[in-house]
Amino acid sequence: MARDVEALDLPAWSRASGPSQGPQCRDTMAHLDSEVKEECLREDLRFYFMNPCEKFRARQQIPWKMGLQILKIVMVTTQLIRFGLSNQLVVAFKEENTAAFKHLFLKGYSGSDEDDYSCSVYTQEDTYDSIFFAINQFHRLRNLSLGTLGYGESEDNRIALKVCKQHYKKGTMFPSNETLNIDSDIEIDCIHLDLEALSKDPQDWKNSSFFRLEFYRLLQIDISFQLKGIDLQTIHSRELPDCYVFQNMIIFDNKAHSGKIKIYFNSDAKIEECKDLKISGSIQKNTQYVLVFDAFVIVICLASLILCTRSIVLALRLRKRFLKFFLEKYKRHVCNADQREFINQWYILVIISDLLTISGSVLKMEIKAKNLTNYNLCSILLGTSTLFVWVGVIRYLGYFQAYNVLILTMQASLPKVLRFCACAGMIYLGYTFCGWIVLGPYHNKFENLNTVAECLFSLVNGDDMYATFAHIQQKSHLVWLFSRLYLYSFISLFIYMILSLFIAIITDSYDTIKGS
Repeated sequence: MARDVEALDLPAWSRASGPSQGPQCRDTMAHLDSEVKEECLREDLRFYFMNPCEKFRARQQIPWKMGLQILKIVMVTTQLIRFGLSNQLVVAFKEENTAAFKHLFLKGYSGSDEDDYSCSVYTQEDTYDSIFFAINQFHRLRNLSLGTLGYGESEDNRIALKVCKQHYKKGTMFPSNETLNIDSDIEIDCIHLDLEALSKDPQDWKNSSFFRLEFYRLLQIDISFQLKGIDLQTIHSRELPDCYVFQNMIIFDNKAHSGKIKIYFNSDAKIEECKDLKISGSIQKNTQYVLVFDAFVIVICLASLILCTRSIVLALRLRKRFLKFFLEKYKRHVCNADQREFINQWYILVIISDLLTISGSVLKMEIKAKNLTNYNLCSILLGTSTLFVWVGVIRYLGYFQAYNVLILTMQASLPKVLRFCACAGMIYLGYTFCGWIVLGPYHNKFENLNTVAECLFSLVNGDDMYATFAHIQQKSHLVWLFSRLYLYSFISLFIYMILSLFIAIITDSYDTIKGS
């Protein structure tokens, strides 16, 4: 690390410093100056590559940077736990309301979804009953719901329920004669039913031409409505309540025309600022304390960011001095690997962590003040920053020989592991695509590429093997036989060969480091 050069009390230096010295004295002075610079650089290099304990013993300086990092770990972790508990309340409120909506508006809902949809109907009568049931439940919501729910306004500032149907423009169909005449253009018709219309005789709107459905032309029916609610459970955590807007949609999907209409329920919850909150008690004061705590976390992370940035700048200056000295004395360039030793990767990790923490803390303060509502982005920023902070603790454990083995093993084996995974990944992708195209229609774990990749990864770890074998539908003997060859070959190849080689690579690096 760069520092001022102290004057050396040397006789030769004193004699060479006079103004009337000759060429020989000037050469001596230049030689001494070169030796002083070399010794100074040597000391700076030795000090730079010391750990905090060695630096403390060398100069008796308190390791402020290490102390700041320890304090930051405590503060950031505390902040994360508090925000995590608050975020759990938000997610739980959304999920519980979605479950309540399904029970309120879906006729015959059993409490658990069927595959990726909520429920299904198989007759025209059940379809009409399900549509009219949802509309009637919307009308009677205030007398039915147990929650803090109210009606929301539509785009035209009306409290209304919107029903839209998609169908082919025109057509005729006679399945018995295998005759079909369909115009593939799709029409969308919509109707708005406000509370006033629903309060009248139900037969007035049920018997309208809009609800005369031609099922052979019908593609989809959408019932959309908006509800509002207030989350009061945050008061128990001494936080201000959130106001929610639920944009709900019930979808009757008949695109397959298979005799089965799938019913989906989608609920998009958004948090809005409450217009008029009057809450007595100490909630407001508690909010101020939390904002002060978040501001203190930002100050700590900002100080850590400045110190680590300063250390990197000083390291770059020291590297520049070293490269210049090495070139002048040895007429050689330093290799890139040695140059990278001057850049401490831990400083870069801390800087990234500090930037994420500062961004997440600012966003958290805005959420706490009810100016923003993006809980997901805030949780990602704070969660990632806390991950990096705790990973950085390994640096301090690495100063002890007993704990340094893990770090050295990871550093030594990482390049080999990445090259091995690149080769194994090609085989894995091949099995993924093959399983999806062949077994997808017969097994729910192979329906799409994402689930296939997850299923194969669980098989590599030895999870859920029997269920994967047993769930193959025996509708095709050829596919059933192929599934056995496919699964046995994959499990044998990846568990007994590829996974064993993967472990052997890491074990080899560990044995090498342990023996050195």
